[in-house]
This record gives sequence, structure tokens and C-alpha cells, in this order.
Amino acid sequence: MWLKKQIPNIITLLNLFCGCIAVIFGVQGHLELTALFVALGIGFDFFDGFAARILNAHSELGLQLDSLADMVTSGVAPGIVMFQLLSNVFGSPFHENSNSWGSDLVFTDLDLSYLSLIGLLITLASAYRLAKFNIDTRQTSSFIGLPTPANTLLIISLPLMLKFQQEVWITQIIGNGWFLITLTLVSCYMLNAEIPLFSLKFKTWGFKENIVRYVFLLLAITLIIIFKFIAIPCVILLYVLMSLTFRGKKINI
Repeated sequence: MWLKKQIPNIITLLNLFCGCIAVIFGVQGHLELTALFVALGIGFDFFDGFAARILNAHSELGLQLDSLADMVTSGVAPGIVMFQLLSNVFGSPFHENSNSWGSDLVFTDLDLSYLSLIGLLITLASAYRLAKFNIDTRQTSSFIGLPTPANTLLIISLPLMLKFQQEVWITQIIGNGWFLITLTLVSCYMLNAEIPLFSLKFKTWGFKENIVRYVFLLLAITLIIIFKFIAIPCVILLYVLMSLTFRGKKINI
């Protein structure tokens, strides 16, 4: 019985493990690998809740552990990704005097490179959202504000588009530092905005009570098949628009 209750927590720890690896790759600048392990972590994040419902193994420990794991996978990792993207445009505010272990890490002269640190606002906004989520009784079956995994998928889609869909217009947009800063600020706002959004957690599999979820998933899968990584920002926008459209309707969202 004890082991059965721990299965969701073990899955949550796998989320945290993937998040730690994602952070390591992110610091090293391997953003595609960061995206891979973030995606794996988000997958574990979905299945830990699913396992808890199936096994009836909900616990306060699991709730806190889930938020701590999300803080790494969907908080620290996307902040580092945005920092690295901004550093490619403005430069990094850090430099090393040597490559030896223990070398001094110092700040350069004040210049535009400090704008790269704005990317870490995503980490701060994610921490604030996760803390609010843990004490907000309104978010038991839906969300208030953009969930951190959804925001993280938006952020990690950027280096994937640059790597695998090298269209000129994509490179120009994502390579624009002011676009990245604007996106960072918008994502920070959306994480903590008082906007009700439906959850993708299924309590039952019936079509009528889950019509919004089924329609959204069908549209999302279609967009991703057709447009690949470019579809991810569109899917996030679709998620928000559908939530606003069906808000207040007599549909279980």
C-alpha cells in the first residue's frame, strides 16, 4: 500500500530529474537538448497527476513536491532558455577570465548585455504563480492564469524553430531582442493574470462533458502535424482564446 501511494511521487521526481538535466544543458547553451528534457519532464508532470487519480493517491506531500519539480522544469529551465536567446542578441553580462576551474566570474562594463538578464523574469514569475497555485482554492478543476508547463512549451519552441525550421522570417523575429523582451514580459503577465483557463485533466472520458478538451486536442494535434514547432505558439494562443470563448458557458471546463 505504501509503495502504491508513492508511485505518483516517483513520477514527479522523474519530472524534477529531467528538469535538472534540462538546466544543465541550458547553461551550456544546448537549447535543443534542454527542450527535449523539458518536454520529458512536462510529460511526467502530466502523468503524476493521472497516476494519483487512478491510484487515489493524492496527498499534501505530492502537491508540494509537484510544485517544487515544476519550479525547475517549468521555471528555471525556460528562464535560462530565454536568457540564452537574449544573450545571442545582446551578449552575456558575464565573462570568464580563464577556462580553469575556480576562475573569477566578473561583470563586464555596463552595456546592453544586461538586458539578457530580463529572460530570468520568467523564472521569477513562474515561482510566484506556483506559490499562488498552492494556496488558491479556485484552481482545483481549472486554472487562473497560464499554467507554467504551457508557458514553458511556448518558450522552448523558439530554439526548436530556429534549429529545425530555418525560415528567414522566423530567424528575423526570434533574433530580434526587443521581440524576445516583449514576449518575456507578456509571458510573465499571462502566468499570473486573473484569466480563467480550462484544464486538460479528464475526470471522465465522456464527449459531452469534455467537448472543449477534445476539440482543443484535435485542433492542436492538427496544427502541430501541419506546422511542426511553429504551431506551438498558435496552440497556446488557441488555448487562451477557447478558454475565454467558453468562459461562463454551461460546459465543464
